Amino acid sequence: MPRPKVGIVGAGNVGAAAAFILTKRNLCDVILSDIVEGLPQGKGLDMNECRQVDQHDATVTGTNRIEDMKDCAVVVITAGVPRKPGMTREQLLEINTNIIRDVCGKLKSTGASPVLIVVTNPLDVMTYAALKITGFPKNRVLGMAGVLDSNRFAHFVAERLQVSPRDVQAMVLGSHGDTMVAIPRFTTVGGIPITELLPKEECDKLAIRARDGGAEIVALLKTGSAYYAPGSSIAAMVESILYDQDRVLPCSVHLDGQYGLSDVVVGVPCRLGDGGLKQILEVKLAPDELAALKRSADVVKENVRLLKL
Repeated sequence: MPRPKVGIVGAGNVGAAAAFILTKRNLCDVILSDIVEGLPQGKGLDMNECRQVDQHDATVTGTNRIEDMKDCAVVVITAGVPRKPGMTREQLLEINTNIIRDVCGKLKSTGASPVLIVVTNPLDVMTYAALKITGFPKNRVLGMAGVLDSNRFAHFVAERLQVSPRDVQAMVLGSHGDTMVAIPRFTTVGGIPITELLPKEECDKLAIRARDGGAEIVALLKTGSAYYAPGSSIAAMVESILYDQDRVLPCSVHLDGQYGLSDVVVGVPCRLGDGGLKQILEVKLAPDELAALKRSADVVKENVRLLKL
């Protein structure tokens, strides 16, 4: 049986890390694209030269043509620019929306209808843009943020309690950024809520550190940002979709009344499998948790309004 194909748009650190992790696990062949001539080809060749020592057969094919992804079951969009000094929020939104529009237009021109996983920031807004631009069914357009944010939260919990991260299940809702909503009472260690193991103020500190996890890495690196954890988070979503694993993972998806929210993309617990989103899981939130989720959604809606899609 041939391996499935996955497209990754953007051969920067995040896209390359995702490609390397996916192929190292022998999950799929990867088509890696970038507008820079030679960049995806060079990184693809470098990864392919690991196959003998890593003992796998999956390949990375570098290309400068998104149209080469027409046979891909999943396409991950990591291409985009970060906000630079002097750049307004509106300018960043416009630049990255144009990138999403270009990528989605080229994909649609092939007649393909893959599951899209959007990683470009601001993530929830760009996922909404991709949904509207492609016209794809809502189950086939997802944003990768909640897996990353939850894994960061889980890491800090495991570190604080000196337990294996394998026994930590963390829940983070809302948009990716300053308004993300970590839920300590649904974050468990071996099934035990961390609210039973730590005082509230410590739970809150861990949640804040998870929220600021990306900025903490940026401050340490001085140049650049995180890519190993985002790459692993992408791989987890892709694997569940390709192999119909029905994993419950937090993803940014379009809501139609769930949690009292409509026509907005934010992170919620999702069941992922063949075809993308299979189910949105609704949990009963406390009034303050629900209010925080709605505030997060309002920020996404305001940014979407600026796009004039």
